[in-house]
Amino acid sequence: MDAFFASVEQRDNPALLGKPVAVGGSGTRGVVAAASYEAREFGVYSAMSSKIALAKCPHLIFVKPRFDVYKTVSLVIRSIFRDYTDLIEPLSLDEAYLDVTTNKKGMASATQIAREIKDRIKMQTNLTASAGISVNKFLAKIASDVNKPDGLYVIPPSRVQSFIDSLTVDKFFGVGKITEKKMKLMGIHTGLDLKNKPELELVENFGKVGRYFFNIAHGIDDRPVVPDRERKSLGAEHTFAEDFNDRQLLLKKISVLAAEVDKRLQKSGKPGKTLTVKIKFADFTQITRSRTETYPIHGFDTINRIAGEIFAATFKEGMEIRLLGITISNFVQEEDPEEQLTLDFE
Repeated sequence: MDAFFASVEQRDNPALLGKPVAVGGSGTRGVVAAASYEAREFGVYSAMSSKIALAKCPHLIFVKPRFDVYKTVSLVIRSIFRDYTDLIEPLSLDEAYLDVTTNKKGMASATQIAREIKDRIKMQTNLTASAGISVNKFLAKIASDVNKPDGLYVIPPSRVQSFIDSLTVDKFFGVGKITEKKMKLMGIHTGLDLKNKPELELVENFGKVGRYFFNIAHGIDDRPVVPDRERKSLGAEHTFAEDFNDRQLLLKKISVLAAEVDKRLQKSGKPGKTLTVKIKFADFTQITRSRTETYPIHGFDTINRIAGEIFAATFKEGMEIRLLGITISNFVQEEDPEEQLTLDFE
């Protein structure tokens, strides 16, 4: 979907059409969850602090998020997908992979399917979507961003390698700023440069992900579309209205989070054996610290105790903290809990 949250707000409030809109909090501690294309022209993007966003676009209009509405629209879009295939892998409320190799309508053209889906989304939701069509996930994802908004881009098998060769390395999934800088120091600026590097050299410099870089540079991505992906973790976090440096106060914040995580665990019915505490500091740097137990972690008292111990061992006087989070992962299989207690998954 194109600027999904912001587009929904512009659709539902015509006074916002054509104006720079940010979904999120407008306070000094706020964060942009989504930005309209008009706001993006000023350099406003999701995950940017609201303070920076306002500096870039002083007439930016902030709208509080309505996640219940976004979820409802997402379900409508998902129902459209299901008319064509059951092989749907959602990535978020506004993005999904579809495998239409064999589709319910027997259509021979994936491009025709994409056009039809886009038209139906527009008709049923009055929102635009962009589609990428190609032979694998990596290429389809990149293609979907080429002609946004309301775009459609096809990379047929005959153009796969030439398309990859021309990509700059920052377009490759998994290449962040640090990796990009390292690649450029190695003389890797494009997909062609990456393709010409031996696999062993990439593994030596980037570890296991080096093999992934080698494969995608050669157009190889065999990941299947996996419907109904199983959730790997569950948690809660909170950004504070002001930075805190009081140990006891922060431990109370941990307790509030522990209660919320316990509530969500009870709802999911899936305890896990690994607890992770996330800490973001005033300068926006962050760390995570984890502990894996031999038993399933559940119940407020246990979650609060372990999270509190991890935090206490990490916190040093003078630390200014803006965010805390607790996550449970390494879920225990419900059907055989006794065996899970004795197995080592590390």
